Amino acid sequence: MSVSMPSRGLPIGVAILAVLIGIVGAILVIASIVLLVFTGVAVAGGFAVFGGGLLGAILLLIFAIVLLVVATGLWHLELWALVLSIIVVGLLFLGYILSGALFASILSLLVLIYLLAVNRHFR
Repeated sequence: MSVSMPSRGLPIGVAILAVLIGIVGAILVIASIVLLVFTGVAVAGGFAVFGGGLLGAILLLIFAIVLLVVATGLWHLELWALVLSIIVVGLLFLGYILSGALFASILSLLVLIYLLAVNRHFR
């Protein structure tokens, strides 16, 4: 009797998460560039993201780049990306529980359980 090793293929849920995180990261890169270019207009108009102004645009760009790196790590089944994702989703879950956001709590819990369930695919 032969014992087969689990497949190292990309699980569909991880692929979906990686693509969604990548899309959000790309949108935030564009938003941060727009904010960097139009910092004076954005602050004068009362539009504030991550504090608004130059510092806000730089912080948003850093956050966007981190999201793109994590999305790439998830797509390539890197263990560090899984660990980082579990930590972030776990913190989101706790925040949603404390704020009383039931639907968001349930959704983040399901994502957390899924990430823990597919950990054998990561290296």
